[in-house]
Amino acid sequence: MAEYRIPVPLAERSYSIEIAPNLLTSVRATDVLAELAGNSRLCIVTHPTLKRYAEPLIQALEGRGILPALHLVPAGEHRKNIATVMKIYSALLEAKLDRKSLVVVIGGGVLGDVGGFVAASYLRGIRFVQIPTTLLAQVDASVGGKTGIDLPEGKNLVGAFHQPSSVLIDPNTLKTLPMRELRSGLAEVIKYGIIYDEGFFKRVDTLLPTLLKRDVDSLAQIIARSCEIKAEVVSQDETEQGIRAILNFGHTVGHALEAVTQYRRYKHGEAVAIGMIAESRIGELLGQTPSEVTTALRESLLRAGLPVDFPSDVSVEAILEVAQRDKKTIGGLLRFLVPTRMGEVIQRNDVPESVIYRALGR
Repeated sequence: MAEYRIPVPLAERSYSIEIAPNLLTSVRATDVLAELAGNSRLCIVTHPTLKRYAEPLIQALEGRGILPALHLVPAGEHRKNIATVMKIYSALLEAKLDRKSLVVVIGGGVLGDVGGFVAASYLRGIRFVQIPTTLLAQVDASVGGKTGIDLPEGKNLVGAFHQPSSVLIDPNTLKTLPMRELRSGLAEVIKYGIIYDEGFFKRVDTLLPTLLKRDVDSLAQIIARSCEIKAEVVSQDETEQGIRAILNFGHTVGHALEAVTQYRRYKHGEAVAIGMIAESRIGELLGQTPSEVTTALRESLLRAGLPVDFPSDVSVEAILEVAQRDKKTIGGLLRFLVPTRMGEVIQRNDVPESVIYRALGR
């Protein structure tokens, strides 16, 4: 089975993404964690349902004289808040983690964001390792150093850029991932083709039936290319002052839709899928997006089993109100990414409200 090692070159903050089936039960994973921990303390943060991934690592580390602490966090986007952060702070203090210590986060994008934010802010910043167990986290959330939590007013409004020391990805974790979560992750995979690599879009579209059957080699292949694309973008623009903004395609509408529906109705990838179609339609109405791009995107998302239509029971006014508070909004101007062709998007912050209403089907 194929194995991949993808560098993320960021000077003194550089690290590698390692992708391999059975990685979490391998000597390699233990080696990475033991080397990073050194003589310091280590705490693994995960969900109760994911203890099965933590326990072999704990046993292997104990065999090397390292005694990890374990802290369990309930799952759910609605728990991506300061209350969860405070509980993890307390767990790290109880485990006596210091500035040389290491946090290891095993979970999806929500826990990766929360755990990363804890690492960024605990004792003004300690090291952490991402071990993402969902497709969405493996191709997106675990890479690039964005960490944060939600507020009732909007998604990821509190956070920090804090790069992990390592990212360890085992595609076998996707074998037991709920199908809805797998489909959600495919939205971000499809996104990379639209914003950066037309050939990758076509390859993913062809592989969709195999990916939905959880073929490990196919999953490892598309995870690796997704991580390569994100690493290339992040290495050019770590703190999103320029090109990194292209990764937000679909997220202006998507994030607002998640917030308006209180983070309980849509998975992140589902909201982004709806948002990508909305932003592609905005591009069409502005005369910049070829209709065939929107059509190809819509058909691919539908084949992946993702929603594409803006919900009729959510008001555009509510979306606009929440979007105004989004961290991507500058000077009160909403920013949308619109495709100019397959594999390229540009940013627009001059979209009339009438165009937004039309794009959302009103």
